[in-house]
Amino acid sequence: MTSLQVDVLAFGAHPDDVELGCGGTLFKLARQGYQTAIVDLTEGEMASRGTVEERYREAEEAARILQVTHRENLKIPDAGIENNEFNRHKVIEVVRRLRPSLVFLPYPRDRHPDHIHASQLITEACFYSGLAKILPHLSAHRPRRLVYYMCTYEFEPTFVVDISQEFETKLKALQAYRSQFYNPDWPGQQTFVSSRWFMEAVEFRARHFGYKAGVEYAEPFYVRESIALNDIFPILNQNRM
Repeated sequence: MTSLQVDVLAFGAHPDDVELGCGGTLFKLARQGYQTAIVDLTEGEMASRGTVEERYREAEEAARILQVTHRENLKIPDAGIENNEFNRHKVIEVVRRLRPSLVFLPYPRDRHPDHIHASQLITEACFYSGLAKILPHLSAHRPRRLVYYMCTYEFEPTFVVDISQEFETKLKALQAYRSQFYNPDWPGQQTFVSSRWFMEAVEFRARHFGYKAGVEYAEPFYVRESIALNDIFPILNQNRM
């Protein structure tokens, strides 16, 4: 347990989800001086490749590469993420302890049921975290904004973040998961995410959304509420028609 407070908290259903969805943006925020944290809901124990122990070591290395201030695991059962009171309280507790302004989480429509259920669980828990009568022994805190990152299925983003300078570091963080992603030396069976073309698709997606915004690489995000800009020129002047 930690009393550390952070600016940005990124949730993933499994170790490596955050790195895939918003690793470049987290690294960019860390480089800009913001305190960042990752919370994995599960230990990834149902994955076809790798052990829980290996996943913890890989997650620790990836967090170091992305200069994440803090990482922890809530040990919710893999392939069994439920949006129930017990799990909501787990998420509320960590949100109130770390007190982030921004929360990154999986987009609610995806190929993997765990991503769908994780998104629902985190979305509801972040709202209820602002209600003082729930877990009254902990000071209420509601994040300012929920920011949904892309997993497998695509969506029309609200905005993208330029990660041209951070993309190579994002790849290094993904490569820390030697048991999960493309690794011809790994003895286990090949899976959807361990194929060469999956990693090529990671780069293709970043190039695709970068191209749409006039930069080399970008990560896409969705927010439910409108974004108010005080000075539109420095933002819009960075993009092209």
